[in-house]
Parts: sequence; C-alpha cells; structure tokens
Amino acid sequence: MQTFFKEGMVKDAETQRSEAIFRNCVHCGLCTGTCPTYQLLGDELDSPRGRIYLLKDMLENGRKPTKDVVDHLDRCLSCLACTTTCPSGVDYMHLIDHGRKVIERDYQRPLFERAYRWFLAQVLPRPALFRWLLRLAPLGGVLQPVMPKPLKAALALTPDHLPAPAATDRPHVHPAATDQRRGRVALFPGCAQQVLEPEINAATIRLLTRLGYEVEVVSAPCCGALTHHMGKTSQADATAMRMIDAVLAADDRDGLDALVITASGCGTTVKDYGAMFQDDPEAATRAGKVAALARDITEFVTVEDLAAGKDALSEVKITYHSACSMQHGQKITTKPKTLLKALGAAVREPAEGHLCCGSAGTYNLLQPEISGQLKDRKLRNIAKTQPQLVATGNIGCMKQLEKGVGVPLVHTAQLLDWATGGPKPHQLD
Repeated sequence: MQTFFKEGMVKDAETQRSEAIFRNCVHCGLCTGTCPTYQLLGDELDSPRGRIYLLKDMLENGRKPTKDVVDHLDRCLSCLACTTTCPSGVDYMHLIDHGRKVIERDYQRPLFERAYRWFLAQVLPRPALFRWLLRLAPLGGVLQPVMPKPLKAALALTPDHLPAPAATDRPHVHPAATDQRRGRVALFPGCAQQVLEPEINAATIRLLTRLGYEVEVVSAPCCGALTHHMGKTSQADATAMRMIDAVLAADDRDGLDALVITASGCGTTVKDYGAMFQDDPEAATRAGKVAALARDITEFVTVEDLAAGKDALSEVKITYHSACSMQHGQKITTKPKTLLKALGAAVREPAEGHLCCGSAGTYNLLQPEISGQLKDRKLRNIAKTQPQLVATGNIGCMKQLEKGVGVPLVHTAQLLDWATGGPKPHQLD
C-alpha cells in the first residue's frame, strides 16, 4: 500500500512506524474472511482492510478523527484474527492501538461515552473498588428499564454470586511443595480475575508448588491491558510500569524463571511491553525483560509435569474455547489442548473457533449489540460439540459465555490442578 504523507509533515516515531506497517498491506482482503465484525456487518469499513484505509487517511493528512471514523474503529475487537490470516505480516495490532491513542487525544466523545469510559478505566483495574461496586449491582435492577444499553449490558454480566477475596491473591511467597525446588516464578493475580474467579490463581499456585516451583504473587493489581486498548495511553503506561517494577523487584530478590499469567488477554499485553515503551530507552530495557519472562500457564507447564494425572480426565468430554488473545495474540494454539489430552480428556473444538466470542476486554461493555451477536454465535457452535464441560484460558471469555453455555465452564489451570491432586473446580459441584 502506498502512502502519501504531505511533504514537510513532521511525523513522530509512532506515525513513522504506522507508515511502515501501511506499506506492508497489499490490499488482498484475506483479513475480511476472518474478521468478526465484517462477518456480521458486511461493511468494508468494519474490516481490517477498511480500518487500515481510515487510519492511513487520518494520519497522512493530519485529519482529526470524525464520528464516522471513530465508530468504525470502535467496532474493532482487537481479536487479531486478521494477523493470523494476513500473508504479508501486517502488524494490525499496533496500528489499531495507535488509532485509539489518536482518538483519545483528538476526538471529543459525547458526555455519556466519556463518563462511561472514564468509569470503566477507573473501576476495572482496581480490584477492591470493582468488588465493592459489584456488591451494589443488585440495586441497579430497579433502574434497569431506564438505563442506556451499555449499562444494561454491564448489569447483565454481573455474577450471580461474588466469591470472597482470596488470601492467595495477596503478595506472598508460596514455597515449593517438594523437597527440592525446581525453580522460582512470579504469578500475576490479575485485576478483574481475582475478583470474579480467585480460584484460578489458587489452582495455579497449587499446581506450580506441587511441581516444585516457588511462587511469588506480585503486588501489581493490573497490567494496563484494559486501559491500553481504550486508548488511555498515559494511564496504561503508568499501570504497566508498576507491574514492571513489581516483577523486577521479585526477580532482584531471587531470580525468576518466568512470570506466569493465567489471563491470556493480560499475557498478550505483557508480552508486548517492549513495544509499548520502545520510545523510552531506559524503560524499554526494563519492560523488555519482563516481556521476555512472561508465559501463559499452559505455555509453562509441560506434558511430563502432568504424569501424575495421566487418564484422570478420561471420562470427560471437553470443548476447548481458544481465546483470541491466546490463539491470535500469543499464537498459542495447540499446547492447552495437548495438556488436556495428556490427562486423558476427549478434547473437541467448536466450528469457527477463530472467531471472537465478543468479550474482548471492555468490548462487551462498550459494544453490547455486536458483542451479543458474537456471543450467541459462539454458544451455538459450542453446543453443537455436546460438551460435558468447556475449558478456556481467559477470564473475559469465561464471564462472557458462562451464563449461556449450559455446562460448567472452567479455566484450563483449574483442570490441570484437579487432575494432578487438587480439589474439584467449584464449577463442577
């Protein structure tokens, strides 16, 4: 794709990088075949190729974002299915991130949108505040008939039961449960995850300590992913830097073999920390070190580690839902299924497994209509596999699908823990 930036136009480093990405696009349109919003809406401008044209026009002409441009870019899920499909290696993730940053800086959203996005950015990354507001959610039922659609969507997603805070999510060092320590890892507890499903972290700690690892739960409450994808760059960078400081402090105390992450959406962002801070050489070095340590739990654990659980799940038919951030963001496609099969499980995959379930960070709170259509499509495909339970590796997907899936929906780490000596996941009770 040719670019035509105006002569003499001063381009910052990020715009220069975006221009190079534009030039990799060859207009082939293969991305449209795997883009969820294009599949639903059939509008070229709601496809990656269309959004690239909008971004290119905006950047090379120095135009302020218009409502039409913002609407099309807002509809992007950042599922990154297009990056898996693209034969030219177009780095769409960083293009859409740049576009959102420009929108946040240069576009004046309507008052309700500004207030709602500010509210989400303040609440979701703060576990204590998020938990407190969820406890008040039942009171919102009285106002539901007059609520705007996004607020109704948020209320519909609130859990029927809110787990109590877990001690395992507090900063702490959990010693290896074997006579000889195999290594040492940091565990990121996640912001929303420790409120909505603290058992995921507890299961991961049990599993890793049983395998001989010392586990230090780091003090960072959030990785910055949620605000980063909302274009709130300053807030996201500050949050990410607190995460970086916490992990490197743990590494300084005693060297880490890995930073284990159990929410694949967080993992995609943490692995990209080097790129997020590339324009600050000092910060980039520290960020890159943390990114290099980051591993999804299913990436870190091996089949050999699970020998004690061989055939433990042989009576279970599992449908595996691969989160977009897992398969497209981190390119982890086979490992989770391989681990479950090593435990004897019959693992199935739904049709259209490459398409997003509609969760996508805050997408289901900001774009409830499209999100709802994608959710229904995913649930229909899962139902066709006739599962006994569904496994996935991302808290957002779990909360998006659990009320409609009709069978227990469990995090993969919970199953690995259960099969190798841990308690049965609470969802199976």
